[in-house]
Amino acid sequence: MAGMPALTRTEAQARARLLDVHSYTVHLDLLRGEEVFGSTTVIRFGCAEPGAATFVELRPAALRRVVLNGAELATETLSDGRLTLKGLAAENELRVEADMAYSRTGEGMHRFTDPADGEVYVYTQSAPDEASRVFACFDQPDLKAVLAVSVTAPPHWTVLSNGAGQRGDGGRWEFVPTPPISTYLAAVVAGPLRSVYVEHDGIPLGVHCRRSLAADLDADELFDITRRSFDRYHELFEERYPFGKYDQAFVPELNFGAMENPGCVTFRDEFLFRSAVTGTERETRAIVIAHEMAHMWFGDLVTMRWWDDLWLNESFAEYMGQLVIAEVTRFTTTWTGFAVKRKTWGYDADQRPSTHPVAAQGVDDTATARVSFDGISYAKGASVLRQLVAWVGEDAFQKGVNAYFARHRYGNADLADLLDALGGAADGRDVHGWAERWLRTSGVDTLRTEVADRDGELVSAEVVHTGTPGEPSSLRPHRIFVGLYDLAVDGDGGRRLARRERLDVDLAADGAGRTPLSRLTGAARPDLLLLNDGDLSYAKVRLDERSWRTVTAALSTVEDELTRALLWNTARDMTRDGELTAGDFLTLVETHLPGEPVVAVVEAVLAFARHEIADRYLRPGGRPAAIAALAEVCRRILRRAGDDDAAADVRLAAVRMLIQCSAAEDDLAALRKWLRMERVPGGPALDPELRWMILLQLSALGAAGEAEIAAELARDPSATGRQGAARCGAALPGTDSKERAWRGLFTDGALSNYLLTATAQGFWQPALPETTDGFIGRYFEEIPGAAGRGPMVETVLGRTFFPSHAAVPGTVRAAERCLDDGELPTALRRALTDQLDDLRRSVRVRDV
Repeated sequence: MAGMPALTRTEAQARARLLDVHSYTVHLDLLRGEEVFGSTTVIRFGCAEPGAATFVELRPAALRRVVLNGAELATETLSDGRLTLKGLAAENELRVEADMAYSRTGEGMHRFTDPADGEVYVYTQSAPDEASRVFACFDQPDLKAVLAVSVTAPPHWTVLSNGAGQRGDGGRWEFVPTPPISTYLAAVVAGPLRSVYVEHDGIPLGVHCRRSLAADLDADELFDITRRSFDRYHELFEERYPFGKYDQAFVPELNFGAMENPGCVTFRDEFLFRSAVTGTERETRAIVIAHEMAHMWFGDLVTMRWWDDLWLNESFAEYMGQLVIAEVTRFTTTWTGFAVKRKTWGYDADQRPSTHPVAAQGVDDTATARVSFDGISYAKGASVLRQLVAWVGEDAFQKGVNAYFARHRYGNADLADLLDALGGAADGRDVHGWAERWLRTSGVDTLRTEVADRDGELVSAEVVHTGTPGEPSSLRPHRIFVGLYDLAVDGDGGRRLARRERLDVDLAADGAGRTPLSRLTGAARPDLLLLNDGDLSYAKVRLDERSWRTVTAALSTVEDELTRALLWNTARDMTRDGELTAGDFLTLVETHLPGEPVVAVVEAVLAFARHEIADRYLRPGGRPAAIAALAEVCRRILRRAGDDDAAADVRLAAVRMLIQCSAAEDDLAALRKWLRMERVPGGPALDPELRWMILLQLSALGAAGEAEIAAELARDPSATGRQGAARCGAALPGTDSKERAWRGLFTDGALSNYLLTATAQGFWQPALPETTDGFIGRYFEEIPGAAGRGPMVETVLGRTFFPSHAAVPGTVRAAERCLDDGELPTALRRALTDQLDDLRRSVRVRDV
């Protein structure tokens, strides 16, 4: 099934011109055992050219019956997942009966047995083109139709779908037909769920999870975020929520963070916290809730016509999620976390060979669409929208969005439709010209300052604006703030870096790329001149020499947390580009991170320092000293006074990283002692997550073995416990352990999607590279064999399992030879291409 042809844009356009799909009536029988479920689908549709032919998508385990307009069709008409339909009438009825296979990879109908209690749960993941694994359909976003679902399930199960449901006799559930929706949004969730219901503003709300997580279902907080988000969206949007009830189901082994099925949103159930989490993680969950709710309008009410306008879904939901949570919840500084964590995802993706415009034009088939769910469609797109709002104004943006909804409700739209709506509200601004620069080009602009002064006064200051190298016409207009910061004496006699003023500056997109800051002529020279202060635009920033010296001396004294996040990002970018050595970045961490009070910044900087600087950007001989230095930074954070929630969050982040940086025998002895004490001295109690983190570190360094892993799994037999055990088992340095993990990774169907990922995460251990050196060449020889196992498996093996720590020219050459294979499927090729580019960057940085 995985090798079936992808639907092309040309095929979709032809089918959309031909067909008008009225409705799907789908019945799913979940009583047929552990391998398959029954699927009966009736599709009613019109045809603009009677007598024409088309096809419907279906990926069954067994096709039982096909009836078109009362005539039986031979089941042999199904080929490569396409069921050919000939001699169509003006109005048609197609009935398809099939057995469908359950999935273990989170694609189609995923089936999961909870190891904690043996209960079974199933749910669908239909996006982007997996609905045909569940029911027969015309699987493209612009053939929207009414969906009526019924399900037969075990009597003790609860079943959810897009519409409101009613339980009948014999475990049969009937659901209210939906308004017209796309096939990729069809949803069913079923199992012995723990459910909590309330109502808000006339909308029935439900939150659901598997029974073993019932104690972690913090319904009050989930409902609070949901209510606040709904209220804000109803203030912003003239169209009320259009899909009746609103269920949020937390499901196991979901490949995405969440999925915006109208009326039945699914979330990965890691968002139900069984261990201690930081405020950033709770903030992230809140943002995801608001993100998925934004999709009810951006994507569900108005849906992209084809996948090249995926950004109309994801960029808008990403932007609105950040905005709304900052406005209506206690998480008022979401843009700091976005800047230091989420936005870097976009910057990194935009500098790889696989980059593409936000509004892509090369999404020629659904296989390409699948790999477009990336940092550009999400993080860069949201950043660009934030810049658009700064450029046209909030009122004009909101007016345009509401016009867009009104014109295209329950239908489909594209970039031109959105621009027409925005242009009508933008008071004469050339929105189409702006979009050509920002949405139809790829790459990152770089903004630099050139400053001249005399006797402490500025003679000149200029912004030098460059686009993508080799593309002089790629400059974009930017509306930014320029911040002037001075070192001042604070009340305790120390020095701090304080903002003097902030200038509002427009950078033109002309070929000159230079914008004088004439208002600064004659002003006292600031100690720091910061471009894009406030982070309203999307660009890399470089500082003049004096400003950078100020940052190295005083970064931690900046009062504004978003400014600190931007400065840390500047250091990160400089290191990635070879303009700042890895050692200098670590010095910055040692000097300024121990005093950082914002956990999002601490987490992001520590993660980059540990996984990029220590594991990839430094030569192996420099790694032990770097790891030791990071461990000491974590200890200094732990010694910080303070008992408030923010300090506790930072301490938890430091403990997590300290575990990962424990390497010396004394350090490992301390970890073993923590396990016995069940707490960190002066820190948190050891919950399951921290225990598995400690055991992973001990396992990777040969200080724990299979007996300890088995004992911990007996203590924590949950799904996350199984993942922890898989991760630890793969990390063990012995040859037998590595071979066992290797077989699990490269044997199709041996591991579910989450266990596959956990095994891949544990395998390569940079602390003991000699234990896996012999597997690197083998990886590139065998990875093409992942082709045909499906996009999820291909992506995990091509991205997560890539030996990125082996940043030497030999690994680069091996990866290049592997990619010379012209037969690699799209998902695997994209993953390997991205990882190879990052590997080349690591090799370049090591040579600086």
